[in-house]
Amino acid sequence: MAATGDDTTTLDEPRPEGGPAEPVAKGDASSEKEFSLLQIISVRNPLWLRALVVVFIVAAVVVIWTTNSFLSDRFSAATRTRAEVRLALYTGQVMSELQRTSVVPLLLARDPALIASLNSGDFSDTSQRLISAQAEIGAANILLLDISGRAVASTDRTNIGANHSAAAYFVEAQRSRETVFTVSDRATGGLSFSYSRAIRSENRVVGVIAVGAEMNKFERAWTGASESVAVVDSEGRVILATEPRWRGRPISEALAIRPPASGLERAFQVTSDWAADPPDAYVGGEAVMRTEARVPFRGWRLISFNTYDSVRERVNAVLALEIMGFAVLLALIFFFLSRRDRRQSALFRRESAELRQLNVRLQREIAERERVQKDLAVAEQTLAQSSKLAALGEMSAAVSHELNQPLAAMKTYLAGARLLLTRKRPEEALSSFQRIDDLIERMGAITRQLKSYARKGGEAFEAVDIRTSLSSALTMMEPQLRTRSVKISRTLPRMPVMVLADRVRLEQVVINLLRNALDATKTVPSPVIEILLTAGETVTLSVRDNGHGITDLENLFEPFYTTKKPGEGVGLGLAISSGIVKDLGGRLTAHNAPGGGAVFEVRLPILNEKTQAAE
Repeated sequence: MAATGDDTTTLDEPRPEGGPAEPVAKGDASSEKEFSLLQIISVRNPLWLRALVVVFIVAAVVVIWTTNSFLSDRFSAATRTRAEVRLALYTGQVMSELQRTSVVPLLLARDPALIASLNSGDFSDTSQRLISAQAEIGAANILLLDISGRAVASTDRTNIGANHSAAAYFVEAQRSRETVFTVSDRATGGLSFSYSRAIRSENRVVGVIAVGAEMNKFERAWTGASESVAVVDSEGRVILATEPRWRGRPISEALAIRPPASGLERAFQVTSDWAADPPDAYVGGEAVMRTEARVPFRGWRLISFNTYDSVRERVNAVLALEIMGFAVLLALIFFFLSRRDRRQSALFRRESAELRQLNVRLQREIAERERVQKDLAVAEQTLAQSSKLAALGEMSAAVSHELNQPLAAMKTYLAGARLLLTRKRPEEALSSFQRIDDLIERMGAITRQLKSYARKGGEAFEAVDIRTSLSSALTMMEPQLRTRSVKISRTLPRMPVMVLADRVRLEQVVINLLRNALDATKTVPSPVIEILLTAGETVTLSVRDNGHGITDLENLFEPFYTTKKPGEGVGLGLAISSGIVKDLGGRLTAHNAPGGGAVFEVRLPILNEKTQAAE
């Protein structure tokens, strides 16, 4: 390890444990060495002490966890018992109100004054009579309807004259000889509860008396409690609730209504009951305890939802005392351990100087290694360039022959043009000059290809059509190919085949493969070189010859491995080509063809629209 600046680092060497060191006299080297060893032994924390700290922490966690579970269950049970007692009280209040109100329609349906007013059609003092009855019994409202369903008297005079023929309490009262109970929706929102009974005179229905039960007062009374309370009917629909949004909804749907919580609130909800059982339900995003009681009326149920706040407060008070006690004990343990750490830090300071020196030496070695790696990279690049120049040297003789032919033709055209000018035939002389210009353009194309190939490849990759690189390589190899009778077979796609590469280095790979194919077919009577380019998920360029094949496939791409005679090659072409293809993200492979000869394949990633967007 190494240390820089003021940081100190120790070497992880095994040191035996032991007791405190004995004092030694100054000046004795062996005694000082023994004293240093004893100091190292004394400052090492023994294994049993570390195990004791771990056991202490585990025991503290177990005790806190057990206490939390036990007290949570105990306090939750007490809270649930209190909720059941309150539900019993609420159930009695609901039943008392329903029973008290249910008697009123029976009494009013037998009132001779109401029957007489319905028969005579005189309702001048009927509303006042109903108002007096409402004050005595405490009903929500009383409504008198004639046989057509029109309100002829009411405790709320604004309702007089309204048509209630379609109301459930009117329709059902006419069909029954008993008092009927109905729950209907209010026009202003919420639900209304009413008892209704048909008024009969001489065994015929002359009207209907409807008495509203004052049930909504319980919602206001229950709202002041710490829990949320709801009354559901036999179908599970909420008919009374301290939460206004619940009314008229199924209880499952009502509980699903919650305000959108932020990320911080969701995290608190997950961790709030870390050691308790899953809550019964969530109300407004808060975990609650659900308690139910049966109301002996039409299958109604009374449900309360109590929060865990009181439970958690009482449990957390006890846990806080336990955690404080464990924290004090743990602080004492760390105090004694810190004394050992101070002795150990003194030893570390003595070793830091040596470690800093070691760090300096390591940095020097790293810098030297980086410099050597840079020199190696430059040497590899120079070696690749030398291989290209060697290939240009081999092609120089054929290029000279290729250039001599246009030069000789140019000399002949110049002599002819001079003769035509002396004979006053300038049009024919211009034709000769045009031919000379074409020859010069041909010579310039050959030299430009050679100069482009001779320069070093850059590191800037670009989109390259591999068909264009193949054509450029064949153009540069054309003078060398003309010196031999070799059949070149090319199979290329009609569409561009794009790859991301350095064009010059890609052409170098193609030229090296073509040169190897030419060398392999020197002794073949009818040499053939097949070039196949395919594009799919990857681009594959295959160069096949009908030579004698490859004898050693394992060492084929090793540097300086060659089967050529001395002076004909140094064995770097395939090694350099393999490195170039690998830098381009591809792979160069070789194998013997079934019918004889060798096959070299270059596989490169294809450049499609997705790749271009990523680049």
